[in-house]
Amino acid sequence: MRKLSIDDLNRESVEEFKNKKKIPLVLVLDNVRSLNNVGSVFRTADAFMAEKVYLCGITGKPPHRDIEKTALGATESVEWEHVPDTLELVKDLKAQGYQVGSVEQAERSIKLNAFAPEPGQKYALVLGNEVFGVEQEVINHSDFVLEIPQFGTKHSLNISVATGVVVWDFLSKTLTGAK
Repeated sequence: MRKLSIDDLNRESVEEFKNKKKIPLVLVLDNVRSLNNVGSVFRTADAFMAEKVYLCGITGKPPHRDIEKTALGATESVEWEHVPDTLELVKDLKAQGYQVGSVEQAERSIKLNAFAPEPGQKYALVLGNEVFGVEQEVINHSDFVLEIPQFGTKHSLNISVATGVVVWDFLSKTLTGAK
C-alpha cells in the first residue's frame, strides 16, 4: 500500500470547489475565542462541503495568521460572513427556512447517533465558545439541540473536534439518505 501524494489526490481548484454543490449545512460560530479553532472549522467546512461559515460576535475573522495556520487556505474556498449578533443570525436563518440546531449538552437534547437529517431540509448548526458553550438565549431559539455522546471523564470536546464529529455525521447521513 502506497501513501498518496498531493498530485494523486487530484483535488479541485478553489474556483471549481466554490461552484460545486454543497451539503445543505451552514456552521455558526458563537463567540469562539481561539483563532486556531476558527481555522480548523474552516478546514472542516472545506473537507465536508459545508455551504458557509458564520463568524459571530467576538469570533475572529480572516485574514489572520493564526486562522490561516490551521485553515491552510480554506478561508479562500469556504464562503463566510461575520455577523455581530448570533441570536439575530439564528432568527434570520430560521426565516430563510433553516432548521437551527445548537451543539450542546442540554435538557431534551438529541444524541448525535439518533439524529436523522430530513432530506431536502437546510440546517444551521451553532457551535459555542470554548468556556461557556452556546449562549442560552441562542439555545432557547434553536429548533433542536444536538449532543455528542461522550463516555470518558471529561464533559466536553474542543470545538474543532466537535465540529468534525458533527459535520462528518451529518454528511454521512446525508449521503446515505438516512432518516
